[in-house]
Amino acid sequence: MTRVRRLATLALVTVLPAACARDRPAPCAECGTLVVAAAGEPSSLLPPLIYETVGRDIADQVFERLATLSAGAAPIDPAGYTPALAERWERVDSVTLRFHLRSGAVWQDGAPVTAADVVFSFDAYADPALDTDAGPALQGQVTAAAEDSATVVVRFARAYPEQLYDATWHVRIIPAHIWEPIPREQWEGDTSLARVVGSGGYRVVDWVRGQSLRLEAVPGNPAAITRVVWRFVPDPDAAVNLLLSGEADLVEQLGAPSRVTRVAADSAAQLLRYPSAVYGFLGFRIQDDRGMRHPLLGDRLLRRALAMGIDRQTLATGIFGTGTVAPPGPMSQLLWINSPDIRTLPYDTAAAARLLDSLGWRLGEDGWRARGTTALRFDILVPGTSPSRRDLAQALQQSWKAIGVDVTITAVDFPVFNQRLARGAFDSYIGAWLDEPSPRSLADQWTRGGWGKLNFGRYASAGFDRTFALAVAAPDTGTAGPLYRAAMDTLNGDAPALFLYAPTQVAGASRRLEGIRINPYSWLSGLAAWRAGPRQ
Repeated sequence: MTRVRRLATLALVTVLPAACARDRPAPCAECGTLVVAAAGEPSSLLPPLIYETVGRDIADQVFERLATLSAGAAPIDPAGYTPALAERWERVDSVTLRFHLRSGAVWQDGAPVTAADVVFSFDAYADPALDTDAGPALQGQVTAAAEDSATVVVRFARAYPEQLYDATWHVRIIPAHIWEPIPREQWEGDTSLARVVGSGGYRVVDWVRGQSLRLEAVPGNPAAITRVVWRFVPDPDAAVNLLLSGEADLVEQLGAPSRVTRVAADSAAQLLRYPSAVYGFLGFRIQDDRGMRHPLLGDRLLRRALAMGIDRQTLATGIFGTGTVAPPGPMSQLLWINSPDIRTLPYDTAAAARLLDSLGWRLGEDGWRARGTTALRFDILVPGTSPSRRDLAQALQQSWKAIGVDVTITAVDFPVFNQRLARGAFDSYIGAWLDEPSPRSLADQWTRGGWGKLNFGRYASAGFDRTFALAVAAPDTGTAGPLYRAAMDTLNGDAPALFLYAPTQVAGASRRLEGIRINPYSWLSGLAAWRAGPRQ
């Protein structure tokens, strides 16, 4: 089924001031407390059932993976991983890894963490009844078994380079002694905080639905921040207003350039820039599920002409602001294969016009192109709830008008947008995706195997699929990198999409905050190093 929840959504989060400076001689009333205002509230805090950004951010403080992959690191590089619940691991053979759990690890209710908990967690994530995002990567491919109470053996159905990634990235470990007695079909409806028990540095102590949620540091957590409170606010502007009024210390994601400008003008605030895991694009419908080509956009040369008519970089910075780039393919700035060596079609309106002329699309006296009685006209589908995508569509419309291409725009509600994508009921659409650290996930979006999944335009290229598969199977970054770049060269040459933007997110912060390092995949993961000075 189409997993529309993977469509990129950008949550906005705010942290209110509290912690005092390290050199303050005596603790103040607010020392060690951060209050987070989030435009959105999680539906669940049980990791297999979390799909919202704010839920992930909260749960990442409560639950642990076996190991952690650094932001921007290549999943096939063992050096990119650091210990988490597992203190070390080793390879047994080509299809087996052995993990040794951290000595003395306990659940927040005092029960010891055991290998049985890890085995239970892998089984839960792979269970089709829970329909987790990790399910397709695990089902029939990855299994875990307890070697003893503190040792877990993870086995794979075949040898491949990203085994360590699949054993660590997808699964956060949950306590078997709490969740095993409860039928899994009842998990989604379970709202008991007593069962939200992890092995991480913070535990959930209170959740008032629609209002707030509070975490407190567990004994032994050395972080200066000992309490984190989420306040759920109605919209992004409300969070920014808290920052500018002096009631807030951090807005994780300012979003619109107008908000960035407002915060930049405040002398008590600072801007923090960090790469987003998002990329956005305009995708063409090339053919339908029966292989019937689109009467216009099924033409590779026409798509290339359209691509050369767009100044992607100017559009990216004009709509999303400084730091946003036009990516060299379907990738964010974080994805490790992102490279300036990837070939892209140039912005060249004269060349675009010549190519259109050669294809018989002649410019009429009215300024529009036609071939015989057929007008060069198509539609862009956008979700009406996304102002930035509407702005992009309008900018594309004006750019193509300059070379005689007539483009219309249709804005629909987001559920209708997703339904039309799944049915192929569009000419083109503006989409956005949230990268995973592995480029392997691009298969669902751009290979023939992605038909019926996320390859809504039904692009198909045997050459791209073949090179991409070789890249996925490559054993190291030195081998895989050139293969991924070659695959992207083929993709760009076929122009199944225009890759329009890969933003740099901008956080707004009080100048009292120190030590902030934001991991775009888990923005609070560096919380242990955060400090705040006293209120002004």
